[in-house]
Amino acid sequence: MRTTTPRRRRGGGAWLVNDFRTPTSGPLGEEEDAGTRGKAVTMTKLAQWLWGLALLGSTWAALTMGALGLELPSSCREVLWPLPAYLLVSAGCYALGTVGYRVATFHDCEDAARELQSQIQEARADLALRGLRF
Repeated sequence: MRTTTPRRRRGGGAWLVNDFRTPTSGPLGEEEDAGTRGKAVTMTKLAQWLWGLALLGSTWAALTMGALGLELPSSCREVLWPLPAYLLVSAGCYALGTVGYRVATFHDCEDAARELQSQIQEARADLALRGLRF
């Protein structure tokens, strides 16, 4: 079985946790199809979120609809029914807070801005030499 080393996101950041790879040979040692051998299978963030929502949703539905045969106390049922709405509001607050924090801690790149301005001036000078007028 192929082992993987964690990759880092561009620009630092946390380790990627969605780097799942398939083995190069089957469980009994037989070779896989030549088209799939050595290719990495990754789970996207969207797929991870959808799997998580599917698990949470099916658990919520099983508990609220009584599919498991459990008799929950009324206090648990009162909390369980509006739980999806609470989670949706919590996710919205988290997203708003994250955007606000990232905007508040955004760093200006003054050196890069000066370099870009100098490149623009060079390009304008080059185009002016070729006969383009601004």
